[in-house]
Amino acid sequence: MKITPLDIQQMVFQVKLRGYDRDEVNRFLEDISQTVEFLNRDNATLRDRIDSLEQQVSELKRTEATLSNTLVSAQSLADDVKRSAQRDADLIVKEAELKAGELFRQARAELGNTQRDLAVLQKQRLLMVERMRATLNTFERMLDIEASEAYQEHNTIREEKMEGESTPAR
Repeated sequence: MKITPLDIQQMVFQVKLRGYDRDEVNRFLEDISQTVEFLNRDNATLRDRIDSLEQQVSELKRTEATLSNTLVSAQSLADDVKRSAQRDADLIVKEAELKAGELFRQARAELGNTQRDLAVLQKQRLLMVERMRATLNTFERMLDIEASEAYQEHNTIREEKMEGESTPAR
């Protein structure tokens, strides 16, 4: 379960005081009922009991003060945790922004490198096309020359044949 700053702000700490022991309360009620019956006789006992109760009240007041201080400390701790969480969140955001900036710079550099590589490949392609064109032109010229030579040879052979036919046979 994740705790959010809102959860921390809305957290309410309940203060639980220790309750009285039921058996002790029942015994006390029995003592009171007997005390009413024997009021004069047990007056000194009741004074002692009053002193005891005043000590308990004093102890409860000290406990209350301690609980109050604990509540203040808990609130202070909650505030500290909240501030710390905010600082951590701010730090995480800053780190993310720095990483994003670095990734953006790297992507931009990679894009530049890719564009340069693409330009080099395009130049190489143009050179290859020109070389192929030059090679094809050379082959075309060679074919023209070959065709021209073949035509001349053909004409020469034909002329020789014609001359051979026009010469009388012996």
